[in-house]
Amino acid sequence: TEEFPFESERKRMSVIYSDQKGGRYVFAKGAPESILPLCTEILVDGVPQKISDVQRQQVLNQNVALAEKALRVLALAYKPFTFDHEEPRQGGGKPTVVQAEQNLVFLGLVGMHDPPRAEAAYAIATCRQAGIHPIMITGDHPQTAMAVAKEIGLLTGRGALATGPELEVMSQSELEKRIKDVSVFARVSPQHKLRIVKALKKKGEVVAMTGDGVNDAPAVKEADIGVAMGLTGTEVTKEAAAMIVTDDNFASIVAAVEEGRAIYANIRKFIRYLLGCNTGEILTMFIAAISGMPLPLMPMQILWTNLVTDGLPALALGVEAPEGDLMQKPPRKPAESIFAHGLGCSMLLRGVSIGICTIAAFLIAQRTGSLAYSRTVAFTTLVMSQFIFAFECRSEGHGLFETGLFGNWYLIGAVLISLAMQLAVIYFDPLRTIFATVVLDLKDWGLIMLFSSLSMLVSELVHFIKKAAARIAAPKGNPILRKCDGGGRYNR
Repeated sequence: TEEFPFESERKRMSVIYSDQKGGRYVFAKGAPESILPLCTEILVDGVPQKISDVQRQQVLNQNVALAEKALRVLALAYKPFTFDHEEPRQGGGKPTVVQAEQNLVFLGLVGMHDPPRAEAAYAIATCRQAGIHPIMITGDHPQTAMAVAKEIGLLTGRGALATGPELEVMSQSELEKRIKDVSVFARVSPQHKLRIVKALKKKGEVVAMTGDGVNDAPAVKEADIGVAMGLTGTEVTKEAAAMIVTDDNFASIVAAVEEGRAIYANIRKFIRYLLGCNTGEILTMFIAAISGMPLPLMPMQILWTNLVTDGLPALALGVEAPEGDLMQKPPRKPAESIFAHGLGCSMLLRGVSIGICTIAAFLIAQRTGSLAYSRTVAFTTLVMSQFIFAFECRSEGHGLFETGLFGNWYLIGAVLISLAMQLAVIYFDPLRTIFATVVLDLKDWGLIMLFSSLSMLVSELVHFIKKAAARIAAPKGNPILRKCDGGGRYNR
């Protein structure tokens, strides 16, 4: 007939039930530390008895024992409810929550096992590798939170636990000092969640906060990235969030982080390829102009080079699959330039090498043939250099020999189509007339491939030296997370 809903501040709920005989009863459930103080009796062998201090302590001990097994514990209580023996009712003839939830009879404890998903442990480990500090914020008992955190690998030697009552007596400045050392917050209220988010932001962290209830909305709104649950989340929380997880799975958030990193990495690859190639083309013409030699490329050839190299291969780099070590790198700084980590320097150096190799091929060909012949060699060398560079741009940290040629079939298809177009302007008579090219033989192609691949070989040598130096400098016996098996455990 009446319901007093659950509130995070009270940590309990109760209902008033009327039976067919006219009797009325109060049934209450909630956190043991919230229900037990309201009980004056305990049901023993079906008979209510006055509850003693020893029995209260036994209940609390049993609560801790169940919580240590990662069980969520509820206390149950009841009482017959008659207005004749209660305090006066509130206006409107309805009993108050105070009237209903006093002098209860303790019934017992219920332990519920809500196991974490199998992929949760791997998702937590992936976060740590990626430089992300996952924090559990829960209203559960501290022992339950500890047990679950240990099960999923969240509570490590570095991490600590803090409770809501501790936060109550802790100033905001004290919280900011401790916040980076805490991995689990238990028995917290929505107000505590908001304080935690503010403390993390004050320490310069980029904060993502998940939530589902109405009371979570302020903390979700305050976070840099608010994340609402799609299945159990309220509309208020969804409106406050920047992202909605449709399956309520923490692993989906980690997958979204990986996808975002992959997109950003592909943007860098796209820029590296396009600007590196264009730098090579500009330097080819600039070096020829200032040195007084004949121009190595005709205007139509320059336009054609941009068409076959800046189109399909560049687009194919945008769909490159994520690299295997993408989630083993620390997060980038929010204000970091897209040319950071040596991208601008790498792009410029590769453009210089493409330009120099093209000029060198042009000068060698000019000694043994006509100007049209040497321009055809330079034209094709420039195009082939950029095709090879496209495969190098698949990874910033790994060389072409490590990544291989067959990981991105879109890129292979794009290069083959562009190569067919380049061959057409050399061997198809109508196009050869338009682009002022000549037919090339195998010896010419040998010269072209030599200078086209020269920059790549130098780059591979640099990668090899860097890898060798890193292996020598790396500490011995440092375990690296390899993969997760079906049970949520990870092999080293």
